[in-house]
Amino acid sequence: MDQNSASRIRVAILGATGYTARELLNLLLRHPRVEVTALTTRQDTEPHLADVHPLLRGRLDLTLENLSPQQVAQRADCVFSCLPHGASAAIIEPLLANHCRVIDFSADYRLDDPQVYTHWYQVAHPAPERLAETVYGLPELYREAIRAACLVANPGCYPTAAILALAPLLKEKMILPRGIVIDSKSGVSGAGRNPKPNLHFPECNENFTAYAVGQHRHTPEIDQVLGDWAKPPVSVIFTPHLVPMNRGILSTAYADPAGDRTADAMLESLAQTYADEPFVRVVKHLPGTKDVVGTNCCDISLRIVQGKVVVISVIDNLLKGASGAAVQNFNLMYGFDETTAL
Repeated sequence: MDQNSASRIRVAILGATGYTARELLNLLLRHPRVEVTALTTRQDTEPHLADVHPLLRGRLDLTLENLSPQQVAQRADCVFSCLPHGASAAIIEPLLANHCRVIDFSADYRLDDPQVYTHWYQVAHPAPERLAETVYGLPELYREAIRAACLVANPGCYPTAAILALAPLLKEKMILPRGIVIDSKSGVSGAGRNPKPNLHFPECNENFTAYAVGQHRHTPEIDQVLGDWAKPPVSVIFTPHLVPMNRGILSTAYADPAGDRTADAMLESLAQTYADEPFVRVVKHLPGTKDVVGTNCCDISLRIVQGKVVVISVIDNLLKGASGAAVQNFNLMYGFDETTAL
C-alpha cells in the first residue's frame, strides 16, 4: 500500500507534556503509517514540542495547543489520551461522538463496574454506560476485541506486569485464585512528570519505600482481569514500591499451586501460551529490569519455593506499561503489523 501522507492515520495526543506522551511520540514519529497532527495541553501557553521534550527537537514542528474535543476531532482519526483520570473521560465522550477512535491511558475506562470506579477514585464516572463496550487493551489477552474497538483502555503499568505473569496459570488451573500476593517495584518515572515532595532527588535517591499499601488503585484492575481469566473471582494483595531508578518494573507474585505441579511444567505452560507473542519472553533465568528497559517486552520466569509458586515479571513501565502497549493496540486497531514502530 502507498506510504504517502494520504494513506496515513491522522493522530492527536491529548496531554502531551508527560513522560508517556514523550515515549509515545518517539514511537509514532518512526511509524510509517502515522501523521501526528495535533498535540494538546490544558495550560494557556502554547509551547513548541521541542521546548517541552528536547529529545524530539527537529523531529516534529508542532506546538501544544489548548484545543476543544471538536477541534481535535477535526484534525485526527485516532486520539491517544494521556490525560489523568476524570479529565480523560470528559473529553473522550465528544471525541467518540465525532467518530474518532481513542486509546485512553487513564484509568477511566479500565474498570467494568462504575461503583468500583467510584469507590477507588472517589468520583462518579461521567459515562458509566460506556464501560461495558470498552475493550481492555492488553493484546496478549484481548487481541481480537481490540481490532474492532472504538475505545481501548490502555492497561496500567503494574497490572500489565502482574496479569501477564499470572493470567495463563489461572486459566490453566495451575495456581489457586485465592491468597495471591503481588509485590511490585517501579522506577520513579512511574509517578509521572509533575513534581511531588517524595520524588525530589534527595528524597528518592538512596531510598526504597512501599506506598499505598492496601489502597493502590491498580488493585481492582488486577482483580478484574485475573478474575476474567480464572473465572472464580480473584482478590489479590498488591503492594507497590518506589525504587531509585528512572524506569522499569519488577513484579514478584506468590501463589499456591493447584495440585502437584513442577516449576518446569509451569514454565513450559507459560512458554506455550506466549509462543507466538512478539513481546512476551518466558525465560529460565531470573529476569531484571535492564533486560527490558527500552523495549516493549515482558520477561517472565517462575520458581517453586517451599510449596509456593513464585512468578517474576519485568517490563519497562513507560513502554510495555504504557506507550509501547498503546502503539501495539493502535497497530491492531488499524490492521498494521503488530510490531510496527516497536
